[in-house]
Amino acid sequence: MIALALPAATEEGGFKAPALEDMHLPEILPWYAEYGTGFGKQMLLVLLSVALISWFFLAASRRGSMVPGKFQFLGEYSYNFVRNAVGKDVIGERDFKPFVPLLVALFFFIALNNFFGSVPFLQIPTTSHVGTAYALAGIVYFTWIILGLKRHGIRYFKIATVPSGVPKAILPLIVIIEIISNFFVRPVTHSLRLFATMLSGHLIIMLAASGTSYLLIEGEGIMKALGVLTLVGGVAMYLFEVMIQILQAYVFVLLTAIYIQGALVDEH
Repeated sequence: MIALALPAATEEGGFKAPALEDMHLPEILPWYAEYGTGFGKQMLLVLLSVALISWFFLAASRRGSMVPGKFQFLGEYSYNFVRNAVGKDVIGERDFKPFVPLLVALFFFIALNNFFGSVPFLQIPTTSHVGTAYALAGIVYFTWIILGLKRHGIRYFKIATVPSGVPKAILPLIVIIEIISNFFVRPVTHSLRLFATMLSGHLIIMLAASGTSYLLIEGEGIMKALGVLTLVGGVAMYLFEVMIQILQAYVFVLLTAIYIQGALVDEH
């Protein structure tokens, strides 16, 4: 599976380490070729993920039996995991229900698009493109700000930036820090945490795969033995990356629930 990565050697026979450009195939339908933009593999996989997630939940809920079959049970368990472990536990039993669809959609969209990086021939997590991460974080950013304004009115900005119990002498400094932290740093870290983790993890897998290929094919003697070791290490990193892909989806949705909960409470 790992060996499906890039060619490991140049024409001169030397090792060629994978680079960022190796993750981006030519656009399928380029509309601004000079800027390298268009409809590409990443966009195609995003659409594929939406279709697969929609099919899964529609198919799992089609019969709605009192005694669920295996497929229905899997759909209900998946839904209830996000509903209860994230929505209900973080936002609170009183307010969580309206936000369950958003949390479920975000979790499975991110998890599946992350997992694409571990699927042979697809082999790219679409969230390793910063635009996808920015778009998801932007949706969450405007969601909790609008919720805060809807719940508290303009007073929300005071609730979000003026902590209670802070001495007046340092209050101006704390307010500035809170404004920068909540309204500028928060959306950036929310997106870059997902993007950077998926990008770096995929590059590590690419490096392990190309290094293994080079050592086993081009190496001699002890180099081939080292190739076996890198293969074992690459498989371990591959399995670890699959775990990180699910974990990052959970972390993103967990932070989303925390931000929503913070916009709904009366105290900062």
